[in-house]
Amino acid sequence: MNNDLGNYRKSYDKGSLLESGISDNPLELFQKWFSEVDQHFPQDETNAMTLSTLGLDGFPKGRVVLLKKYTQQGFIFYTNYESEKGKSIIAHPKVSLSFHWAGAERQVIIKGKAEKIAADVSDGYFESRPRGSQLGAHASQQSIVVPNRHTLENQLKTLEEKFKNKSIPRPEFWGGFIVKPIEIEFWQGRANRLHDRIRYQLQSDLNWKIERLSP
Repeated sequence: MNNDLGNYRKSYDKGSLLESGISDNPLELFQKWFSEVDQHFPQDETNAMTLSTLGLDGFPKGRVVLLKKYTQQGFIFYTNYESEKGKSIIAHPKVSLSFHWAGAERQVIIKGKAEKIAADVSDGYFESRPRGSQLGAHASQQSIVVPNRHTLENQLKTLEEKFKNKSIPRPEFWGGFIVKPIEIEFWQGRANRLHDRIRYQLQSDLNWKIERLSP
């Protein structure tokens, strides 16, 4: 197999990112960009992000997860704590988040440290999930090897019967992580590959250092 992709070309011309139009706080710029993408580019799954971790085997790994909340403190998502990604985060809490909004020709890359959120906050979010998603969290021992699809469907049927006409509690092995950022880079595609890159780095006084990077 030999597929040469050298002729793939795309011109970026949908926006700019200039120092004169940004905030001193990157979370404010993130909120602005997120809202713009969500409003004008509905084809993009705005809250989809690539989570990159260092695995227990020493290899980095990225996978797409869904952002469920962001605040001035950081970015929250939910997962199985006993999954491959959960164990990786607990062992190596330095992680990266990456948003790629193709329609707007934008990327946001975040470095930060992940930690578990409070159990009651995870409880509150779990209660808000559709019942099927709640059952799925119980049914899936995420990342373990299973013999076939039928095994998973049988586990789900068993749980449907177990919790019939009952509320479904959050399993202890499932909950949220918050990624507290120490660096956030905003990337806006520009013509001739002279893209705009603005990087915020958290300083010891909790202010953010702002720098432009060469594309």
